[in-house]
Amino acid sequence: MGKTIEAIALQRGNNIVGRIDAGDNLDSFTGEVDVAIEFTQPEAVVKNLKTCFDKGIPVVCGTTGWGHHQAEVESYCKNKNGALLASSNFSLGVNIFFKLNEYLARIMQNYPQYEVSIDETHHTQKKDAPSGTAISLANGILKNSTRKTEWKLGKTDNSNQLAINAFRVDPAPGTHVVKYQSAIDDIEITHTAHSREGFALGAVLVAEWLAGKKGVFTMDDFLKL
Repeated sequence: MGKTIEAIALQRGNNIVGRIDAGDNLDSFTGEVDVAIEFTQPEAVVKNLKTCFDKGIPVVCGTTGWGHHQAEVESYCKNKNGALLASSNFSLGVNIFFKLNEYLARIMQNYPQYEVSIDETHHTQKKDAPSGTAISLANGILKNSTRKTEWKLGKTDNSNQLAINAFRVDPAPGTHVVKYQSAIDDIEITHTAHSREGFALGAVLVAEWLAGKKGVFTMDDFLKL
């Protein structure tokens, strides 16, 4: 992902002034930076973000699996007068899909004969399950329906739980399906990524937009959705 982001950033006329990889020390990095793009691992992301805020660097974060630390990180960002836009997915198509998912959830709230679930399929190198995108879809359903109170990875017999089924198959870059199933018929909405370029381009566009700003933002702010 980092290589794809770098290639697109360079194509768009941006300068790459630093690359921090596993084993490198972000604390010792010096230099004039307009914005950092952070795609790493859940165990590294919180320290990386706080270090960037300490250095006055706005951050675009695409790492997933750290949602339980999000409130802490956002508070730290605000206290440091920093800038952050974190998203489970920077693809324009996925963010439109998020809105469609929420709209459908509001409609289906009135039709309890349909049971909702989410399927997500990614390549085998993806470490976290379910995907951050699947969690965002689940939260969109929970926010717009009283029929489910929480999501669960895998099948569930609890009617209050929303099942997320995660599959790891190469070379799939990412497919997400929201399914409403009844005895009579099924309703499905699907987003299928054909490559990583859509995610990477979105991250670079957000980075160009975030440079010079202060505060905590979402993709809705960037896309004006």
